[in-house]
Amino acid sequence: MRSSTRTSKSRGIKHGYRSGLEDRTAKQLSDAGKPVIYEQEKIAFTWPARPTTYRPDFKIVTSSGGFFYVETKGRFTVQDRQKHLLIREQQPELDIRFVFSNQNAKLYKGSPTTYAMWCDKHGFVYAHKTIPDAWLSE
Repeated sequence: MRSSTRTSKSRGIKHGYRSGLEDRTAKQLSDAGKPVIYEQEKIAFTWPARPTTYRPDFKIVTSSGGFFYVETKGRFTVQDRQKHLLIREQQPELDIRFVFSNQNAKLYKGSPTTYAMWCDKHGFVYAHKTIPDAWLSE
């Protein structure tokens, strides 16, 4: 029997996304009348000793003509966290927000710190499961 995670991921891949959460987020944006701009841009940053790029999941255009990025995360690995701290340090003008499949998940087994707590500590905006309507109304 397949797990719901595998089924969700398979469904996301079928629709051109890397996960079921990305697929659901794209549908939410579409249903809200927002264009779905998925992984179309690369943000340059330097990983210590090597230049590299990062491709944010979604770019959300605001009603004022500005924009912000949404990164959907099921797992929020140490590499993900390091990458986002480096991007924030090197390009502080970027507004990158997270949508977690579970904001209360722990950073690692036995950790007292959740994904939400990490974001609060480092000043990142985040949401649980879906993009908040307030973000879509900006």
